[in-house]
Amino acid sequence: MTKFPRTFWVANTIELFERWAWYGFFMLFANYLTRSTDLGGLGFSQSQKGTLMGVGTGILYFLPVITGAISDRYGYKKVLTIAFCIYASAFILMPQFSTYASVFLVYIYLALGAALFKPIISATIAKTTNESNSSIGFGIFYMMVNIGAFIGPMVTLIFKESSNLIFYISSGIISLNFLMLLFYQEPGRDQMEAKEKEPLMKTIGTILKNMLSIFHDPKFLIFLIIVAGFWTMYNQLFFTLPVFITQWVDTSCIYDFFAANAPFFSENYSPKPGVMDAEFITNVDALYIIVFQIAVSSIVMRLKPLRAMMSGFLVCSIGMALTLFTQNVLFTILAILIFSLGEMAGSPKITEYIGQIASPDKKALYMGYSFIPVFIGNVLAGFISGGVYQSMSDKVALAERFAAEKGVQIADGLSSNEYFLQLAQSQNLSENEMTNLLWNTYNPSSIWLVILGIGLASTIALFIYDKVINKKA
Repeated sequence: MTKFPRTFWVANTIELFERWAWYGFFMLFANYLTRSTDLGGLGFSQSQKGTLMGVGTGILYFLPVITGAISDRYGYKKVLTIAFCIYASAFILMPQFSTYASVFLVYIYLALGAALFKPIISATIAKTTNESNSSIGFGIFYMMVNIGAFIGPMVTLIFKESSNLIFYISSGIISLNFLMLLFYQEPGRDQMEAKEKEPLMKTIGTILKNMLSIFHDPKFLIFLIIVAGFWTMYNQLFFTLPVFITQWVDTSCIYDFFAANAPFFSENYSPKPGVMDAEFITNVDALYIIVFQIAVSSIVMRLKPLRAMMSGFLVCSIGMALTLFTQNVLFTILAILIFSLGEMAGSPKITEYIGQIASPDKKALYMGYSFIPVFIGNVLAGFISGGVYQSMSDKVALAERFAAEKGVQIADGLSSNEYFLQLAQSQNLSENEMTNLLWNTYNPSSIWLVILGIGLASTIALFIYDKVINKKA
């Protein structure tokens, strides 16, 4: 394997722990926000969930435009220390609140810590790789991201009965990175020492000037806007898919398989007999990437980044679209596999492409720019998983619509779970039969047509960009 410096491996380990802590709560977050209060959730509407996750996570990905430049000037290690302090405290604070406004504020505080962290690690990987090994280097980095992303939910799901423990575990895991900082050596530290001496106001002025400089390169700006479409589609894996699986997908065959062959999984990753946790199913995306990322990176390293991105966007779109056809969980797992192959081909190439075109002294700044489309994608994804999902696919909203159309009177003041069970009883149906009736009546899977359209539009736009705008790429 290509030799990388020690800092490359330390940065990858830091990323693994950070992703472990982040996805340990984030994979469960959408259902935590919207689950019925009598089942341990906060009982927010899908629209509220979409706004909170979309805007909050969007802010997380916008701020690196500023925090990347701050890191370049004041030193990576100092900013990482601040980031981990914010992370650890925010995870402890989160379960202490249950009102929409308070949860929103704590989530934005958590997003600040993540925004300080993100451009530093991406820049470290970019600075410790070169043109000959960047594809493999970023492939390893992306694999480490997904090892953390896979382990996180697998640990916290075991403790899902206590939302406090979920967040406390994430706080403990992120705190391990304080130890890793002892081994972290900042690349290009001599240049940073000089920049630390700049007056604060001059630094702020430089940051603002650099932020506006992106408009001097319209070609790059167009690229970022196109890539925002991919991130809008990609984020449905966390914003929409866990909720969709919880509400609509029949996971009983997976439950029965584990109950017969590996009862540890059916006992610890099931909210009730016959049902597997939606997050457990969704988490196979990270497992696929752990297994296949190096192989996929070895294949796509022969492709120009833009070509690899086009292929990845298209395959991701196909994977997302397959969720349309059935409530069978095996089909969902196949769809996630196809989606993950596209993700592996396209997503690391975005970071690699931007890392290659950035000058050495502005790696963190340009990595900050790479988060602009992620910011846009999160905001749009929040809108789709919120208001659009609520009107087209939310089981609670569709149950209320069914009751109104049939003239069924349900008592006020019930949790969403109790409401659904009373509606099923009024129709002399079981819970599963009522779910199937709503599925056949209102076709909630049509939400994936919207997401498919976004993915295809991004693929076509990137093809035009490559052929027309970026002729020399």
